[in-house]
Amino acid sequence: MAIETPTSVQSTNLVMMIRPASFRMNEQTAVNNAYQQPGDGAGDAVERAQEEFDGVVAALKAQGVSVAVYEDNPEPDTPDALFPNNWVSFHGDGKVGIYPMFAPNRRSERRESLLHSLVADFGVHLDAIVDFTEFEDHGVYLEGTGSLILDRVHRLAYAAIGPRTDRQAAEQFAETFGYELVAFTAVQTTGVQTEPIYHTNVMLAIGTGWAVVCSQSIADPAQRKLVMDSLSATGHAIVDITPQQVNGFAGNVLEVRTAEDTPCIAMSSAAYHAFTTEQRATLTAHAPIVHAPIPTIEQLGGGSVRCMLAEVFLPKNAF
Repeated sequence: MAIETPTSVQSTNLVMMIRPASFRMNEQTAVNNAYQQPGDGAGDAVERAQEEFDGVVAALKAQGVSVAVYEDNPEPDTPDALFPNNWVSFHGDGKVGIYPMFAPNRRSERRESLLHSLVADFGVHLDAIVDFTEFEDHGVYLEGTGSLILDRVHRLAYAAIGPRTDRQAAEQFAETFGYELVAFTAVQTTGVQTEPIYHTNVMLAIGTGWAVVCSQSIADPAQRKLVMDSLSATGHAIVDITPQQVNGFAGNVLEVRTAEDTPCIAMSSAAYHAFTTEQRATLTAHAPIVHAPIPTIEQLGGGSVRCMLAEVFLPKNAF
C-alpha cells in the first residue's frame, strides 16, 4: 500500500499545464457539465484558448510560480487536454495517481511520457504510479483533483459524490494514499436546471488557513454540517459563496506558492470579479490573488483556472 508521507504544506510552487491543440466544447462532457455553453462562433476557439492559456502562464510566472508547460498533441482528439488535474495527481512521497475519466475522448489525455518529462526537466523524483483506471471497466469514475479536494495537511479528502465521482473509487483513493474521506452530495444550478454537481472543485477549494465553499449546494443539512464543521475544525477561514458565484467560477480557485515560498491564490478574472469586496479581503488576508481572463476556456470548457493546474508535489531529486 502506498501511504503518502504527511506534510505541513498545502500548496506547491510547481504546476503542470497543458497548452491546448484541439480545444472546443467537448460534446462528451457537456452531458453533465452544466457550465459548458456554446460559443458565438466568432474566431478560432483553439487560438483564443491558447492566448488565454498563455495569459495564465504569464500571470503565474510573474508571481514567481514555476510552471511546467507541455504541448497537447493534435491527435488523438483531446479537446479538454488543458484540464490535466482530472487525470493525474502528484504526491509528496513520489507517488502519482492516474484516474478513471467519464468521457472516452478524455482518456487519451493520460500520457505517461509527460511524467517522465517532469522528472527530466524539473529534477523531481517519481517513485511509483498508482493506477485507478480499471474503474472505467465498471462504468465508475474518479476525476483526480476535480473530484477530490485534498486537505494535504490534515489528511482529508472531500468528495461530492456524483456522475464523475464514485464513492467506492474515492474510498480506494483514501485508503491507498492515507486520507480520511469526507463524502457528500452537491448540486449545480444553472438557469432553471438543478442536477448533481459534475466536479467538487467548482464549489470547494482549500488553502492554507482559508477555504471557499458553496454550502447552499449541499442540500442535505447533516452533510452540509459535516463539511462546514470539518472546515472550521481544521482552522480554515471560510468564504461561503452562492450558487451564482459558483457559476462565475469563484469556487474554482487554487493556492500555489512562489519561488520565495509564499502562497498566492490563482483564479480567473471572472472568479475574481464574482467575489464580493469583503470576500476578497478575507482571501487576501491569507495570500495575494493572481488572476487572468479566460472567457473562451470557461464558456466552452466549463472549467476555470484551478482545472488547468496540476499541482506537482513530487520531491526533488538529491544530486
